[in-house]
Amino acid sequence: MENKTRVPLAERMRPKTFDEFVGQEHIVGKNKLLYRAIKYGTLGSCIFYGPPGTGKTTLANIIANTLNAHYVKLNAVTSGVSDAKAIIERAKQDKLMFGTDTFLILDECHRWNKAQSDCVLEAIENGYIYFIGTTTENPYTSMTRAIVSRCRIFEFKPITSLDIKKALMRAIEDKENGFGNMNVVCDDDALDYFAYASGGDLRNALNSLELAVMTTPLEKDKGIHITREIASQSTDRKSLSMDENMYYDFLSAFCKSLRGCDVEGALYYSQRLINAGCDPMIIARRLVAHSSEDVGMADSNALLLATSAMYAVEKMGLPEGMIPLTHAIIYVCEAEKSNSVVKAMYMAQEDATRYTDNQVPNHLKNHPSTNDDGHGKYKYPHDYGGYVKQQYMPDSLKDRVYYVPGKNGKEKNLVRKKFRGEN
Repeated sequence: MENKTRVPLAERMRPKTFDEFVGQEHIVGKNKLLYRAIKYGTLGSCIFYGPPGTGKTTLANIIANTLNAHYVKLNAVTSGVSDAKAIIERAKQDKLMFGTDTFLILDECHRWNKAQSDCVLEAIENGYIYFIGTTTENPYTSMTRAIVSRCRIFEFKPITSLDIKKALMRAIEDKENGFGNMNVVCDDDALDYFAYASGGDLRNALNSLELAVMTTPLEKDKGIHITREIASQSTDRKSLSMDENMYYDFLSAFCKSLRGCDVEGALYYSQRLINAGCDPMIIARRLVAHSSEDVGMADSNALLLATSAMYAVEKMGLPEGMIPLTHAIIYVCEAEKSNSVVKAMYMAQEDATRYTDNQVPNHLKNHPSTNDDGHGKYKYPHDYGGYVKQQYMPDSLKDRVYYVPGKNGKEKNLVRKKFRGEN
């Protein structure tokens, strides 16, 4: 046990079976794609991406164990082409001689360059290895297309507070790997705070619990009592001097003040939140969202100013970052308002979900056929002075209009080209 205690709690409590795994019900719940693929042995190569501490590497290990396969772990930061080639050669021999499957689990897979990625392509295609990459980055933009096209992509979400609390209780009660032999009592509001402060990162929550337990002195009954105050001192996040309901009420009031053009309200609520321990980046991110949601095309400078303020807060921190943040809050409040951007987005989302069988008009395709389908040839807009009227939407949606300019600010003078009757 002495050696075990030297291993971090998060590692000791790492789930080894699906029954112990928490979160990600949208992909590992019964009858979900990943669940079915594992059940019927048709998983193949895949990439798990999402925030830290959401179970990506853990699930990869569980899958390999469940399928009774040999698995090898690499970290893209420290491994190279030679490491991958050695694993592939061994996997090829195991496959041909013993029929054993090999999973190559690659953490931080987005860090592999093209040469490193290319060295595993043939092995994936021939079935010598099954590749499971884990990354915090979006693979569609951070990884080579050749690897991504050969993998199923699964997005992991932050773990819910309820699931984090379940995992913390399991760690407190587990006598083999957790604190089950230490008579630990953790108040409900302390568990709530661990879950809140972790931001959906289970590893972070377990690390905070471990710090709290190991630094709290024994009481007279030889037990360890974890209060909310101890929990707040054991996390990286500053303790909010307001409860969760109050926090969301103030955040809601801030957002509604922005929309309602009330500078004083927006400034007051933002300062109350920051003074209470709220991360100023939360305020900055909400400001960016509302600069498009509520100001939008009426004054596009609001978005530029809001994103600049967010960058300033991130790079400068407080208190200096409060100046550009305040500047942007005032601008967004005083700017003319329009929600035409959000309306257009929702309409396009609805049509994209509803009409999934539409075909791209022939003249817009990458390789148009020579058949005359009534659309004619593609007209290059620059040959017509920068704009020429032609059909871009599929036939069933050719008359659909998503964006209708509002009547405020600069947007009121906007007349869309497609409705001007220009050729």
